[in-house]
Amino acid sequence: MKRFINIAIDGPAGAGKSTIAKAVAKELGILYLDTGAMYRALALKAIREGIDPNNSENVIPLLERTEIFARNMDGVQHTYLDGEDVSGLIRTNEISKGASDISAIPAVRIKLAQYQRDIAHASDVVMDGREIGSYVIPECDNKFYVTATVDERARRRLKELHERGQDLGKTVEEMAVEIAQRDHNDSTREFAPLVRLPEAILVDTTDLTVDEAVAAVLGRIHREEV
Repeated sequence: MKRFINIAIDGPAGAGKSTIAKAVAKELGILYLDTGAMYRALALKAIREGIDPNNSENVIPLLERTEIFARNMDGVQHTYLDGEDVSGLIRTNEISKGASDISAIPAVRIKLAQYQRDIAHASDVVMDGREIGSYVIPECDNKFYVTATVDERARRRLKELHERGQDLGKTVEEMAVEIAQRDHNDSTREFAPLVRLPEAILVDTTDLTVDEAVAAVLGRIHREEV
């Protein structure tokens, strides 16, 4: 029975995980799965229905009547919420915060993690998130922890939002405060928190170009079976 290659890229918000993961998957010719997009999609549904993503009592019933799945189209992941392609709707700052809140609910993580785990057990895949290596696929041989300074991540986040036409009128310092709070939320939640595992290879992207960061990851991957 073939053992599929699974690559877990974890780390805090704005560190470059998704950019690196996409490039690594493309280079290796395998699937890329943006797990965070699934939490964003659920947060979008909650917000649309007037539900506070922090309110587990109201969020949990949503799980029974929500279908979230990902589809790769021409190398680009599209995220579907109840049959609607919401890929272009889940990258706002509001949804980003909502995803952080909703992902702290254990029932949400259990449900979405099982979907992600099923994919990993059936295909070669690169996943990025907060707890891929520690909770979703802890048995994988390729674990990375991608990070950068808070200020650098704040600059990147503002640049990304600006390029999408979302000018929040915030300074780097104000965005850094938001990101630091999200780091705190992600790393202190009781269930499946963000952690850097001892076996995870650290990649600090603060002073690296995208190409340099991707090369650093590719150079450490056990890929005999790819």
